[in-house]
Formats: sequence, structure tokens, C-alpha cells
Amino acid sequence: MLTRRSFLQTTTLAAAAPASQPKRIAIVATVYRLLSHAQHMGDRFLVGYPYGGVWHKPDMKVVSLYVDQKPEGDLSGDRAREFGFQVYPTVAEALRCGGKELAVDAVLIVAEHGNYPRNEKGQTLYPRYEFFEQCIQVFEQGGRAVPVYNDKHLSYSFEKAKAMVDASRRLRFPMLAGSSLPVTWRLPAIDLPLGCKIEEALMVGEGGSDAMDFHALEGMQCMVERRSGGETGVKAVQLLEGDAVWKAGDEGRYSKALLTSALSRSDTPLGLTVEDGRTQDLVASGQLRVLAKNPAAYFIEYRDGLKAAMLMLDGAIKDFNFAARLSGVQQIQSTQFLLTPEPNVTYSACLMHKVEQLIESGAAPYPVDRTLLVSGMLESCLTSKLQDHVRLETPHLNVAYQAPRQSQFAQA
Repeated sequence: MLTRRSFLQTTTLAAAAPASQPKRIAIVATVYRLLSHAQHMGDRFLVGYPYGGVWHKPDMKVVSLYVDQKPEGDLSGDRAREFGFQVYPTVAEALRCGGKELAVDAVLIVAEHGNYPRNEKGQTLYPRYEFFEQCIQVFEQGGRAVPVYNDKHLSYSFEKAKAMVDASRRLRFPMLAGSSLPVTWRLPAIDLPLGCKIEEALMVGEGGSDAMDFHALEGMQCMVERRSGGETGVKAVQLLEGDAVWKAGDEGRYSKALLTSALSRSDTPLGLTVEDGRTQDLVASGQLRVLAKNPAAYFIEYRDGLKAAMLMLDGAIKDFNFAARLSGVQQIQSTQFLLTPEPNVTYSACLMHKVEQLIESGAAPYPVDRTLLVSGMLESCLTSKLQDHVRLETPHLNVAYQAPRQSQFAQA
């Protein structure tokens, strides 16, 4: 009979075994087609990627793939034939490589893109939790667990997201999740000092869905989590839209100085800049209100008293930028999260470099709790929107953790 003690002993022994062969990876995906997340990320382990001025090929091998949907343009069969792995009909078979026991050293869950329904909050119901649960069943049945990377949100549901993190801790396997924004390059290449005192923070971005809003929220979170005392969780949230966003700014609910600083880092101002090349102060000129016709503002109240705002400004910019005012520092700290263009999308290579570290070391380079908290923040903000934009208390978002001491964004 498999007991929790024997499971942990087996897992510990497996982790301690010498690595004489390339690590074996199973990919569990919704779709695998051109420019899908699974293609961006899976291909890094098949052919390598540019990083730090060299071509880097991980000492790892994709040995199996499960894809939930195969739309027009599906690449899964072609990739399998070219690189010598097999596409399996179930998640369990992919993890066992068609046998009876877990036969891989790591699992990548990439449940983004594909034809899935949306709920009343506008969230796409990607089966991240369901894929993860099927992996857990294989781990428990075989008495061995391996590192797991889960792309982007843990789940559209905080309850499901928390169950995923709890399972990783119960079975004691390292887990990483989230967006590429925290690990891509920054212009300028700055981070907030660990232990700093943040007076106020603001993020600006673009995107009309919960997918893009998640990126922006996690970009903001990777900055503010470095404040004194570490992360303690979120007390309340509110999401405003339309003219209420501009009214909130006029009332001082977010700093126009921070907004100006964040926008000054943008390389994609629209409007007159696109028409005739002129530079613009979008805030002082009033053009921001003209260009961003359907703005949204996310207000986050943290349990330790910090208040942060995130403005999604479709029509005004096409990138993601952050600004903060620190206690005792005169100049506002601001930066752009650099998103490089298609088809290389090398910011996803920055993220896969972290996944490679996870698999090689058996330890996550930064806490999965960040993504847990952001998953819950986004769900609660969308609930605020659904409930006529009310302020919502969020006692369930009492997620506390410490940021990694070393900055994790790409600097080479």
C-alpha cells in the first residue's frame, strides 16, 4: 500500500539520483500550432533558443505530447515525426509514454489557445486544472512526482488554483507558473530594491481579455512583491471601466505623475505618433482620453496598506510599462517590459530558460505563490466588473510569500 511517507521517500530518492541522461519532458497542451504558446515553448526544447548572445540547446528531450484539440494548422504530428517522439491520446499515457509507470522527468502544461467556452466573467475556461489533476493521478499511482510548469494562470478559479499549489506541496514536487513579463528584458534594466518601501505603484498595458490582463497584473506583482515585509496578500479589489477610469484619476485614486512616467517608457504610443511621427505627452495633452475609448482600471489594495493601480489602455499604447514611487527616493522608478516581435518571440525563450532551471535544479527560481495570488486577483477583479464594478473584500487572497533575492528578468 502506498502511504504518504513511502511516496515522499520514493520522490526524495528519485530526486537524488544522478542525472546521466537528458531529462525527459512530457508536454500537455490544448493545441500545438504556429504561434501558439505550446509551439513557442515546446520548440525551445526541440531546437533550442537564443539566450545571452549564444544559441542554447537544453540537455533535455521531449519524449511525449498530448494535445486536446487539433485545429487546422496543427503541428503536433509533424513535430513528432521530425523529432522522434509520440503524440498520445490521453494525459496519463503521455506521462507514462505508453507504459504503466511515470516515464518522464518533467511536465509542461501549456493550456492556452484553442476553442473553449467562456464564463459570465469573460474568462476562457482552459482546462489547466483538469490537466494538472490528471498528472497528479499519475504521480500518486506511481509513487513518484516530477517538476511541473504551468503556463500563465494556474486556473480561472482561485479555488482550483489553490488546490493545485496545495497538491504540489503535499506531494513535494517543485512547481513554476505564470507569465513571461516578469522574466523578459526591461527598458531600462531596473528592479526595485529588495526590502524597499513603496508609496504607490501603477501599471499600464493593453489587451481586451482576461489573458492580457493577467500578463499586466503579474508584471506589476513581480515588482511590488519586493517591498519591505514581503508579500502579505490582497485585502480588496475593484475594477472600473469607461469614464469612471478618468474620474478616478481626477479624484486622485491613481497618480497622474506615475501614469506619465509609465507612458514615457512606451515605444508604441498611437494616435498622432503613428500619423506624423510626433512625440506626445499623452496625459498632459488629453490625447489619452481620446485614444483609449474603453479604458479599464484595476485597483488593488494590499493587506499591508500598499495601493496599486493597473490601467488597460487599448487604443493608446501596445506595450506594458510600470512606475512606482519609493520612500526616500526622489525620482519615480519606471520601466518597460520588452515584448519582442513575432515569429521568434524571444521573451518566451526567457521564460523557458527559467523552466529549464526548474527541471535541472529541482527548485523553482521564484515562488508559484505569485501566480496563485495574481490568478485570484484577476478572478476577483472580473467579479467586481460583473457586480456593477463594486469594491470587493478579498479575505481569501491572504497569500504570503517572499520575493527571490536575485532579480529574475533577462539582463544579457
